[in-house]
Amino acid sequence: METAVQNPVRLGSGAVNELKRLMNEPEFDKSQYLRVGVKGGGCSGMSYILGFDKKEDDDEVHEIQGIPVVMKKAHGIYLFGIEVDFEDGLNARGFVFKNPNASSTCGCGSSFAV
Repeated sequence: METAVQNPVRLGSGAVNELKRLMNEPEFDKSQYLRVGVKGGGCSGMSYILGFDKKEDDDEVHEIQGIPVVMKKAHGIYLFGIEVDFEDGLNARGFVFKNPNASSTCGCGSSFAV
């Protein structure tokens, strides 16, 4: 019997398009993964981590819509159910985090509290 494993993070269509665009750039290091995580700091207590990085021994590896993603297992409790998307509008351009588990977020949307 196989057990389905749910990815802890979702990627919105805007994020998928922008990440694939970046990964298809000629200078992109194909050995890197998308790292999603958290760290202490920010005006609400915790900040998000998003960037390309090498896989480390204690990382969990996921494939989300064709994008290889790594994250620390301990970060799963903060990230489970989160959606990362990319906005390209007049007022904001960049990756945004939509965290349904956050008890509060900052005005810029890059930090949160649980």
